[in-house]
Amino acid sequence: MGDKLFKGSLEITTSGKTGKIRLIFRDGRLISTLRARNGFLALTPYGARIILESIANPPRIVVVRGGVAEFIRSGRNVFAKHVVRADSTIRPQDEVIVVDEERTLLAVGRAVLAGFEMTQFKRGIAVKTRRGVGTENTQ
Repeated sequence: MGDKLFKGSLEITTSGKTGKIRLIFRDGRLISTLRARNGFLALTPYGARIILESIANPPRIVVVRGGVAEFIRSGRNVFAKHVVRADSTIRPQDEVIVVDEERTLLAVGRAVLAGFEMTQFKRGIAVKTRRGVGTENTQ
Protein backbone atom coordinates (compact mmCIF):
# COMPACT_ATOMS: atom_id res chain seq x y z
CA MET A 1 0.00 0.00 0.00
CA GLY A 2 2.90 2.35 0.74
CA ASP A 3 4.16 2.03 -2.83
CA LYS A 4 0.83 3.44 -4.08
CA LEU A 5 0.55 6.21 -1.48
CA PHE A 6 4.16 7.43 -1.50
CA LYS A 7 4.57 7.69 -5.26
CA GLY A 8 5.44 10.85 -7.15
CA SER A 9 6.90 14.05 -5.79
CA LEU A 10 7.04 13.81 -1.98
CA GLU A 11 7.83 16.54 0.52
CA ILE A 12 8.33 15.78 4.20
CA THR A 13 8.28 18.42 6.90
CA THR A 14 9.67 17.91 10.38
CA SER A 15 8.86 19.28 13.81
CA GLY A 16 10.90 22.34 14.74
CA LYS A 17 11.26 21.15 18.34
CA THR A 18 12.00 17.44 17.90
CA GLY A 19 13.18 17.17 14.31
CA LYS A 20 10.82 14.20 13.77
CA ILE A 21 8.62 13.77 10.70
CA ARG A 22 5.26 15.55 11.05
CA LEU A 23 3.67 16.11 7.62
CA ILE A 24 3.92 14.22 4.33
CA PHE A 25 2.91 15.94 1.09
CA ARG A 26 2.49 14.37 -2.36
CA ASP A 27 2.50 16.65 -5.38
CA GLY A 28 2.04 19.63 -3.06
CA ARG A 29 -1.01 18.22 -1.21
CA LEU A 30 -1.05 16.85 2.34
CA ILE A 31 -1.60 13.08 2.33
CA SER A 32 -0.83 12.22 5.96
CA THR A 33 0.57 13.31 9.27
CA LEU A 34 2.67 11.24 11.62
CA ARG A 35 1.00 10.89 15.02
CA ALA A 36 3.63 11.65 17.64
CA ARG A 37 2.01 9.61 20.39
CA ASN A 38 2.19 6.26 18.58
CA GLY A 39 4.03 6.76 15.29
CA PHE A 40 1.02 5.81 13.12
CA LEU A 41 0.20 7.67 9.92
CA ALA A 42 -3.04 9.62 10.06
CA LEU A 43 -4.44 9.89 6.53
CA THR A 44 -6.10 12.96 5.14
CA PRO A 45 -9.10 12.53 2.83
CA TYR A 46 -6.74 13.15 -0.10
CA GLY A 47 -4.46 10.31 1.04
CA ALA A 48 -7.48 8.03 1.51
CA ARG A 49 -8.71 8.89 -1.99
CA ILE A 50 -5.34 7.85 -3.45
CA ILE A 51 -5.57 4.49 -1.69
CA LEU A 52 -9.17 3.88 -2.81
CA GLU A 53 -8.34 4.71 -6.43
CA SER A 54 -5.17 2.62 -6.62
CA ILE A 55 -6.02 -0.55 -4.65
CA ALA A 56 -8.93 -2.84 -5.53
CA ASN A 57 -9.57 -4.11 -1.98
CA PRO A 58 -7.70 -1.86 0.44
CA PRO A 59 -7.50 -2.84 4.11
CA ARG A 60 -9.16 -1.05 7.03
CA ILE A 61 -12.32 0.04 5.23
CA VAL A 62 -15.59 0.71 7.06
CA VAL A 63 -18.76 0.72 4.93
CA VAL A 64 -21.79 2.65 6.24
CA ARG A 65 -25.42 2.98 5.14
CA GLY A 66 -26.06 5.62 2.52
CA GLY A 67 -28.65 7.36 4.72
CA VAL A 68 -25.98 8.66 7.10
CA ALA A 69 -23.45 9.60 4.44
CA GLU A 70 -24.09 13.36 4.68
CA PHE A 71 -23.58 13.40 8.45
CA ILE A 72 -20.30 11.50 8.22
CA ARG A 73 -19.15 13.59 5.25
CA SER A 74 -19.62 16.67 7.46
CA GLY A 75 -17.32 15.19 10.11
CA ARG A 76 -19.72 13.40 12.46
CA ASN A 77 -18.66 10.16 14.18
CA VAL A 78 -19.69 6.75 12.81
CA PHE A 79 -22.04 4.79 15.07
CA ALA A 80 -21.98 0.99 15.08
CA LYS A 81 -25.66 0.71 14.11
CA HIS A 82 -24.86 2.37 10.76
CA VAL A 83 -21.97 0.06 9.81
CA VAL A 84 -22.83 -2.35 6.99
CA ARG A 85 -19.38 -3.97 6.64
CA ALA A 86 -15.99 -3.54 8.23
CA ASP A 87 -12.62 -5.12 7.56
CA SER A 88 -12.16 -7.96 10.06
CA THR A 89 -8.52 -6.95 10.61
CA ILE A 90 -9.47 -3.58 12.11
CA ARG A 91 -8.44 -3.18 15.74
CA PRO A 92 -9.28 -0.32 18.11
CA GLN A 93 -7.05 2.72 17.50
CA ASP A 94 -6.36 1.73 13.85
CA GLU A 95 -6.64 4.38 11.19
CA VAL A 96 -9.64 3.63 8.94
CA ILE A 97 -11.25 4.89 5.76
CA VAL A 98 -15.05 5.34 5.85
CA VAL A 99 -17.01 4.85 2.62
CA ASP A 100 -20.66 4.42 1.67
CA GLU A 101 -22.13 1.38 -0.07
CA GLU A 102 -21.06 2.72 -3.49
CA ARG A 103 -17.47 3.04 -2.20
CA THR A 104 -17.61 6.83 -2.17
CA LEU A 105 -15.14 8.30 0.31
CA LEU A 106 -16.87 9.93 3.28
CA ALA A 107 -14.24 10.36 5.98
CA VAL A 108 -11.07 9.21 7.67
CA GLY A 109 -10.77 8.47 11.36
CA ARG A 110 -9.70 6.22 14.19
CA ALA A 111 -11.46 2.95 15.04
CA VAL A 112 -12.99 2.72 18.49
CA LEU A 113 -14.18 -0.87 18.02
CA ALA A 114 -12.68 -3.90 16.30
CA GLY A 115 -13.99 -4.58 12.79
CA PHE A 116 -16.08 -7.56 13.93
CA GLU A 117 -17.60 -5.53 16.76
CA MET A 118 -18.59 -2.71 14.41
CA THR A 119 -20.95 -5.04 12.55
CA GLN A 120 -22.34 -6.75 15.66
CA PHE A 121 -22.92 -3.87 18.07
CA LYS A 122 -26.08 -1.79 17.77
CA ARG A 123 -24.95 1.03 20.08
CA GLY A 124 -21.92 3.21 20.53
CA ILE A 125 -19.28 4.89 18.41
CA ALA A 126 -17.46 2.65 15.93
CA VAL A 127 -15.18 5.29 14.37
CA LYS A 128 -14.14 8.69 15.70
CA THR A 129 -14.08 10.75 12.54
CA ARG A 130 -11.04 12.98 12.22
CA ARG A 131 -12.03 14.64 8.97
CA GLY A 132 -14.99 14.26 6.66
CA VAL A 133 -14.65 14.98 2.97
CA GLY A 134 -17.12 17.85 3.38
CA THR A 135 -14.64 19.56 5.72
CA GLU A 136 -11.67 19.34 3.35
CA ASN A 137 -9.74 22.52 2.83
CA THR A 138 -7.53 23.23 -0.15
CA GLN A 139 -4.89 20.76 1.06
